[in-house]
Amino acid sequence: MGFEVFQKSSAPVSKVPTVTVQRRGIMSMNRASHRLIGEPEFVELLWDAERQVIGLRPTDSSNPNAYPVRSQGSGDKGPLLVAGTMFTRYYDINTDESRRWVPEVEDGVLCVHMTRDSQSVTSNRSRRTPAAASG
Repeated sequence: MGFEVFQKSSAPVSKVPTVTVQRRGIMSMNRASHRLIGEPEFVELLWDAERQVIGLRPTDSSNPNAYPVRSQGSGDKGPLLVAGTMFTRYYDINTDESRRWVPEVEDGVLCVHMTRDSQSVTSNRSRRTPAAASG
């Protein structure tokens, strides 16, 4: 049996803040990123075209531009999702592949610098399970 390379991007990252823009434009952030901006229930999506930066700014449900931050996992585990499909389409942000960045906070806004280094991310669901691979 040959060796398989462990894909570092597949391992759960809990302490380093990360934001992933998925193939369909959905954005996911880990709990560390969510904590950086005060764990809001809603965010506004911002775009700085000159710098190529996506911003997630905390807001509340009364804001007509508010997007809910939804938990994907159970309890306080797992990533948090923001529906960004219309946003990425409107601003023509490339979502041909899922990519993960380490964000930073600028004036209370979680910023994803699209021109900085990022990792390609593959879904666990797209891989064959060991049972299926041997069967």
